[in-house]
Amino acid sequence: MKNVNDSFLKGRLKSLSYTAKGAFMLLKTEHSIITQSVIGLVLMIAGFYFGISKIEWMFQVLGIGLILTAESLNTAIEKVCDFIHPEYHKKIGFIKDIASGAMTFAVTSVLIVLIIIYYPYLYEKIIS
Repeated sequence: MKNVNDSFLKGRLKSLSYTAKGAFMLLKTEHSIITQSVIGLVLMIAGFYFGISKIEWMFQVLGIGLILTAESLNTAIEKVCDFIHPEYHKKIGFIKDIASGAMTFAVTSVLIVLIIIYYPYLYEKIIS
């Protein structure tokens, strides 16, 4: 008799391996993901340097995650569009522009959060 829990667990483990593979593929091949990961790492170092609060850490980590997630989805949409229609097409360009535009919302939101977090620390460093 087949144990349902075994197949469920195997399915979850297989799913985790696909997510890890996808993350490593993004980090190895996509310059925008690499760049944003480095910026995220710099922000993490800045968080330790300035001793930001737990709440500030939560917002910073969520912001970094939002940027990486949005860029990953943007990349996936662009890859699907390029696969479907490799040559330039007005409608494909429109779809890619919309996907890229979503990054503008994510980046703007995260920049506002980062300004709110770091402005007081930077102001204090400059004044003292």
